[in-house]
Amino acid sequence: MDDERPDVLTIGRLAHRTGLPVRTLRFWSDEGAVPPVGRSAGGYRLYDAESVARVELVRTLRELGLGLDDVCRVLSGRTTVAEVADAHVAALDAQIRSLKVSRAVLSTVAKRGSTVEETALMNRLARLSAAERKQIVDEFKEEVFGGLDDPRLRDRMRIFSIELPHDPTPEQVDAWIELAELVRDPGFRARLRTWMELNTPIPGQGSPPGASIWWARQIVQTVAEVRKGGVAPEGPAAAEVLSKLFGDADRVAVLRSLEAGIIAGAEHYRRLVARVRGQNSSPDATEELEWLARALRAADQT
Repeated sequence: MDDERPDVLTIGRLAHRTGLPVRTLRFWSDEGAVPPVGRSAGGYRLYDAESVARVELVRTLRELGLGLDDVCRVLSGRTTVAEVADAHVAALDAQIRSLKVSRAVLSTVAKRGSTVEETALMNRLARLSAAERKQIVDEFKEEVFGGLDDPRLRDRMRIFSIELPHDPTPEQVDAWIELAELVRDPGFRARLRTWMELNTPIPGQGSPPGASIWWARQIVQTVAEVRKGGVAPEGPAAAEVLSKLFGDADRVAVLRSLEAGIIAGAEHYRRLVARVRGQNSSPDATEELEWLARALRAADQT
């Protein structure tokens, strides 16, 4: 019989030779990926040495994730491995990005102990298109910064972007979810607008007394060093620090600006933006700002 010839393999012998199940080989054969070279007198499929090599190629391509249709197109010469591989890489990249987003959302859900409704919202925010994300940010910028009569600020806001990169890290996606929730909050927008108004120069006048706290990081660095030295905000040493930092500026106005920024959560917003953009932001200055506010309140009472 033909199936007893040493150079011809039944599907069972092909399975033994390749280590694959008979049912897998039968499926591949039915789909045209590993067609038989003939039939035995009893109608059984027969294969040869080239069939073994073909099985190994099909197995390799399948392990790389190619669908059986693509495998058949490659083996029939209708396309090349390189062309299929290029398309498959693009598909894998999209799948990886999607998996990163899913991981980030689930990580945030686990961290927050979110409800089903919160989870759905976070998932939607994480999967917004670039145009949808831009619309959220543009609406936020217009409400918070629009109409402020400061050319320098307008220029900064025009080029200021908050955008996820094409291939964000889970940390960036997590930060975007939190930032998107924040900038869509009307209360946050109102508080940040109040803070911005207190720190925007009035035409014909200099910068407001408290603006330097937010635009000059050396103030925060000075306070950090003072705190590290154990200086209490209510003591005389703190009063000397205030004199060096603000001179004869209106301390009430400085405190008003500082408290508005703390209430608005300006420092948290700044750090979220940096995380979304993948930047190494300066350390969280919340404790330094609160120390400074306590020192200004203490000085106002003396």
